[in-house]
Amino acid sequence: MQQIMGLLPFILMFVLFYFLLIRPQQKRQKTVRQMQSDLKKGDKVVTIGGLHGTVDAIDEGSVVIKSGDGSRLTFDRSAIRDVVASSSTVLDKA
Repeated sequence: MQQIMGLLPFILMFVLFYFLLIRPQQKRQKTVRQMQSDLKKGDKVVTIGGLHGTVDAIDEGSVVIKSGDGSRLTFDRSAIRDVVASSSTVLDKA
C-alpha cells in the first residue's frame, strides 16, 4: 500500500500532462491534417512561410498557389497553414 501511495503523484502528473498538453496537441494535428486533405481549387490559403494566395492546382502531395501578382508557386500540402476562405465561400460572394 505504501508503494502505491508513493506512485500516486507520478500517475496524477501523467494524467494531468495528458489532458493539458498531449490531447490538445493531437486534436490540433488532426484538424490541420483534415484541412490539408480538404483543400480545393479556388481556396484562399496562407502557407507556413506567410505567402497568401489562391489554390490553382492540386496534386496528391503538392499544391500550386497563385499569388497576388499572378505568379504560380508549388508547395507541399503540409506547407499550407490555414485556409482563409473556402472556394464555396468565394463563389458565394461573387
